[in-house]
This record gives sequence, C-alpha cells and structure tokens, in this order.
Amino acid sequence: MQRTSIGPLEWALLIGLSIIWGGSYLFMKVAVLSVPVFTIVFARVALGALVLGLIIASIRAPFPKGFATWRAFIGMGIINNVIPMSLIVYGTSKIDAGLASIINAMTPLFAIIIAHYATQDERLTANRILGVVLGVFGVIILIGPGFILGTDNNLWGELACLAATLSYASASIFGRRFARMNLKPMQIAFGQTVSASLILFPISWVIDQPWTLAMPPRDAILSIAALGILCTAIGYLIYFRVLNNSGAVAVALVTLLIPPSALVLGIFVLGERLSISDLVGMGLIGLGLTIVNFKFGLFQTIKDRNRATTSS
Repeated sequence: MQRTSIGPLEWALLIGLSIIWGGSYLFMKVAVLSVPVFTIVFARVALGALVLGLIIASIRAPFPKGFATWRAFIGMGIINNVIPMSLIVYGTSKIDAGLASIINAMTPLFAIIIAHYATQDERLTANRILGVVLGVFGVIILIGPGFILGTDNNLWGELACLAATLSYASASIFGRRFARMNLKPMQIAFGQTVSASLILFPISWVIDQPWTLAMPPRDAILSIAALGILCTAIGYLIYFRVLNNSGAVAVALVTLLIPPSALVLGIFVLGERLSISDLVGMGLIGLGLTIVNFKFGLFQTIKDRNRATTSS
C-alpha cells in the first residue's frame, strides 16, 4: 500500500514546487498576450521533454519502454498536460493570473472526491467532507453572481480554470499507477511530456498555424522558455517524486501553496488587483485544505473517543 503521509522532505519539495508553479501563472499571462494558446502549451511541453531527455541521456539512465508504459504516458499527458494547461492558458487570457491560481487551489478537493471512489487507501473522512464543502463555497464566492446571472465577462476564463482543476485532480489519481511500474520521476515526467508534445503538435499546427505568426517579443519567448525548463522539466521531477512517496492527495496540496506566490508576482509585476471576495474565497479554500490535512484535530479526537467507547 502506498504511503499517504507527508514528511519534512515532501513538505520542502512541495514548497519549492509551489514557488515554481506560482511563477508559471505569471509566465502564461505574459506569453498569451502575443502567442496563441496551443502554441504556448506545445512549446512548453516540447521544451520540457527535450530538457528531460537530455538529462536522462547525460546520466545514462534508461528511457522508458513498453507498450503498456507508453499507453499510460499518453493518458497522463492528456489529462495532466494537454487539457489542463490549455484551459489555464486560455483562462489567464480572460482573468488575472492570481485569480487563476486561487481557482486552481480546488485541485486537492476534487482529488479527495475522486480518490474516495478510485482508490482503497484515500477514503473520505469527516475532515475531508467538511474541507470539500468549504472549498466549494470558496469557489462560489470567487466566481460570484455572474455565474448565475450570466453577466460576468470573465466567466468563461473562470470556468476554464475550474475545469482544469478537475483534470489535474484526475491526473493525480491516474498517476499513482506509475509507482507500481518501478519508473523514476524523471522517466515519468519525460514520458508524459513527450506524449503531450506529440498530441499538441498537430493541434497547434492546424488551429494556431504558428508559421503565420509574427515573431513574439522577447518577454514572451523568455516566459515560454521558463515554462518549459523551470515549470515543466524541473517542476515535474519534483511532482512525481512527491506523488510516488506520499500519494495523490498529498501532492495535490501544492495548489494551496501556489496562490501566495502567484498573487505576489501578479500584483508587483503585472499590477493586478484582488477584490475582497477573491481573498474571502481563497481563505475558505485554504481553510478547507487545512482541515483536510488536519489529522489530529477535532474530528480525529471525536473518532478516537467513539472507538474507546465502543471498545469499553
């Protein structure tokens, strides 16, 4: 059975990953101003795959092989790269990068629900149910009355980011199978980015027609390079290390740590502003995630007392 606790090393890796992926929202916001969505995502995963391939070759590690392995990589590439990255890049073209990162914090709450039905060792508990409820209320406050009234010009961007969280949550459950394949994090990251690149190449070629585009400005090129090397190649090495060691819900908690980084960068670099409802929504999502991971809190105490009463 896979470990589901989070040790000091995993927490350190999650914090580092949150800083890297918090910056990704800034890079996407800058890139999408002059480069189409699918071209950005293709360039990101293709560059990430190239860097990971060079690392694997340089240390003379084996490249992943086998039909079953690459079939799993294709599935992971679709739900962990192609779908969510495209949705988030589109979303950041409509809403602030900071708000997109806050919505993405719903990922572990979706992961909790999916894990309950798809796994044997990450079941719903009272803590997790309360956390999910708080998170849902947080998202409702974030999206606001425009969702019901259909008057919010940013609604499609918000919904795109929300749909991306569902895809990421599914990927965190799907990705657990790689721990049973005796694959190293670098091999997994390489396999899924290669698969995503092969899927995105024809999509970007047909829809975006990149050969017709003007040369992007320097800021956009540097942002895409950072997305590929830092946020994809290095980020996924950390992601799969934590996933293999601590489980799907644990690795999904990184999204709680991402918003502060993205918010600070968005405010100081892009001049974005957050409303009171944004902060309240983020607070509810953060509270929900804290309760989810609060193993020795109120609900655990009640559970222990009930067990003691039953035993006596």
